[in-house]
Amino acid sequence: MQFTKLAKSHQEFKNKHLKEYADQFKELALKGQSPKVLFISCSDSRVIPNLITHTKPGELFIDRNVGNLVPPYQKDSSCTAVAASIEYAIEHLHVEDIIICGHSYCGACKALYEEHYTEDPNTEKLIQWLEYAKESKISALAMVGKENKEKLLRATERFNLIEQLRHLLTYPVVQKALEEGQLFIQGWYYHIESGDLEYFDPIEHRFKPLNDLEEA
Repeated sequence: MQFTKLAKSHQEFKNKHLKEYADQFKELALKGQSPKVLFISCSDSRVIPNLITHTKPGELFIDRNVGNLVPPYQKDSSCTAVAASIEYAIEHLHVEDIIICGHSYCGACKALYEEHYTEDPNTEKLIQWLEYAKESKISALAMVGKENKEKLLRATERFNLIEQLRHLLTYPVVQKALEEGQLFIQGWYYHIESGDLEYFDPIEHRFKPLNDLEEA
C-alpha cells in the first residue's frame, strides 16, 4: 500500500517546504483564492501543471481529467465537473485566461485506437468519456493515415486539443466573457519527453513554440 509512503512524504513536505509558503498559505486561507488562469489538463501523472508552468499555490485553478477533454455545452444534459469548473472560474473567480493543455504520449488518445476498451464492461464510463475525443481520431486518420502509428498518435493528440477548444467555445459563459474582452483562451501542447511547450495559433492553424508567443 502507498498510504504509508504518502504519509511520510507529507511529513517531509511540512519539514522542508511548508516554511517557504507558510505566509502565502495563511493569506490564501484567510483571503481566499484569486487565480487568473483556469488550466484544463490531463490526469496523466506525468503532466503536473504547477511544475511545468513554475507557478505557486493560488496561481492556477486546475481541472484535470482523462484526455484533457471539454464536453460541449448542452443546456439540458446532466452536469459535468468540467462544465462546473468553467462556470465557477469565469463567474466567481473572474479568471482572465483559460488554457487547455494536451500532451505527448497521451493514453486517452491512444485508447481511441485500442478495441479492447470497447469490449471491457469495466471501462463503460471511460468509453463514454472518450466519445468527446472521437473527432480527433477522424481528423488525424484523414490527415496522416495509419501507416505510421507514432505520427498518427501525435497528430491525434494535437487534433484533440483543437477539438476541445471548439467545445469550450460552445459555453455561453465563455462566449459572453470573450465578447466583453474579459477572457483569452489558448491551447498548449506539452512534450513530456523534452519539457517543451507549443501553443496553437488559430490564425495560421498550426502549433508554434511557446517561446515565440512570449517574444511576440
